[in-house]
Amino acid sequence: MAKATTTYICQQCDYQSPQYLGKCPNCNAWNSLVETVVASKGVAGGGSVQLTTKPLRLSEAAQKPLKRIETKVAELDRVLGGGIVPGSLVLLAGDPGIGKSTLLLQIASFFKSLYISGEESAQQVRLRFDRLGKKANDLFIFTETDIDQILAAANEGDYQIVVVDSIQTVVTNDLSTAAGSIGQVRETAYRLQRLAKSKNIAVFLVGHVTKEGSIAGPKVLEHLVDTVLYLQGDTGRVFRILSATKNRFGPVDEIGVFEMDEGGMHEVKNPSKEFLSTRVKAPGSIVVPVMEGSRPILTEVQALTNPTSFGLPVRRSSGIDPNRLQLLVATLSKRAAIPLGNQDVFVNLAGGLQVREPGIDLAICLAIASSALDRVISNTTVAIGEVGLLGEIRNAPFEEKRLREARKLGFKNFITGKKVRTLREAVKAALVLKS
Repeated sequence: MAKATTTYICQQCDYQSPQYLGKCPNCNAWNSLVETVVASKGVAGGGSVQLTTKPLRLSEAAQKPLKRIETKVAELDRVLGGGIVPGSLVLLAGDPGIGKSTLLLQIASFFKSLYISGEESAQQVRLRFDRLGKKANDLFIFTETDIDQILAAANEGDYQIVVVDSIQTVVTNDLSTAAGSIGQVRETAYRLQRLAKSKNIAVFLVGHVTKEGSIAGPKVLEHLVDTVLYLQGDTGRVFRILSATKNRFGPVDEIGVFEMDEGGMHEVKNPSKEFLSTRVKAPGSIVVPVMEGSRPILTEVQALTNPTSFGLPVRRSSGIDPNRLQLLVATLSKRAAIPLGNQDVFVNLAGGLQVREPGIDLAICLAIASSALDRVISNTTVAIGEVGLLGEIRNAPFEEKRLREARKLGFKNFITGKKVRTLREAVKAALVLKS
């Protein structure tokens, strides 16, 4: 097969060069020229093109129910919006060792699937599959990185799901660049998209994540796929959080919670109970119900304050925005008279959750105050509310739904914007409650 014609195109200004240049002569951008397959162009204006279909009035378009395939994993179905959509292209990204391949191998075992392994041999995949204790008669393994061979194999079988692990290992001989380069990732992902749409197959791509936390490869890869899923969590912990940052067929604010062990990824039916199972009674701890999509989850906010050993106090956080922590510490010091000017402040969310909603503000402030004053907050107390710079407490959305979840787990004392108006009142209410 003859090699396709390629050219180098600047990703900043679209300047084209027949050979690679380190610096674009048009816009002076460095390392911006990417090798790209040249496609033949039609006549400008479309004058000689025969129109095969006509534009359709939107009001006349027939409404067809979206078909989905349930994966038998409720947490994944929740994040996808109800199940896998045939013909969709899904990108699953996450840190190395977080469980991406394990999760997709489990899902593939439920269907007639083709598992493309570009990083492991068939024997390695078989060993991992045996550890999961699963059985699958219709799961096929193909250790190949050439995109043409992959497409040929996918077209031969009547597969429901194709898994490519990982997209950074797949190459096309039409490009001379190495595997994982921007041109290779973009071109091979585009061809896999055409496979998904033409054969009505659900295609899952495993994507690497850089040390900065973003998906390795071009940003266009995220625009090309239908759904982008992130699997997050600390490899030293058992919990994994699956979330969607893009979903053309469902919501992007739902999460799925998994527990990883030797037998693979297991669903966590009641995340609130699991996140609070190891909680101890000590200053600096309080429970807060957070909203993850339509689902309230109770988690523990932990805070630790300590006299600083250096001239400038340290503010560190895990699971919350560090800039938000700076604002809350300043507000707590000014409006509630909690002396934190010479204190290092550390805040952590138990369970590995990443929360950005302001409804967690009050719980963070109360946990810090509890640690600073060395006073224990009642184990039956939860706090919900947004804290303003003036020290006022605002109500959080879906407050009643959060409180219902807290009552199910035995919590009785509720500190919310409806009960306290200021941060000073909230601190007083939390620290005078008896355990």
